[in-house]
Amino acid sequence: MVGYAGSKDDYLKRLRRIEGQVRGIQRMVEEDTYCIDVLTQVSAVTKALQNVSLGLLEDHVGHCVVDAARESDEAANAKVREASDAIARLVRS
Repeated sequence: MVGYAGSKDDYLKRLRRIEGQVRGIQRMVEEDTYCIDVLTQVSAVTKALQNVSLGLLEDHVGHCVVDAARESDEAANAKVREASDAIARLVRS
């Protein structure tokens, strides 16, 4: 079972909303909307995706890492490394 199973519907709802925002940005570009207005919407989508990422990361730590820690030190270390790598990717993006 994945760590976000309890929040799956919420994540899907957020992602569908973000998908709609991206389609809106596409329309803005097609309609030659002022660049700053497009950038404002890109910033909003970026922030929304960051919030989804942080929620998924929190769910991963709260579920997958905690379960691995109960299993063994080796499993815990592997999940912590996995989470650290994911955090590093998020920080770079």
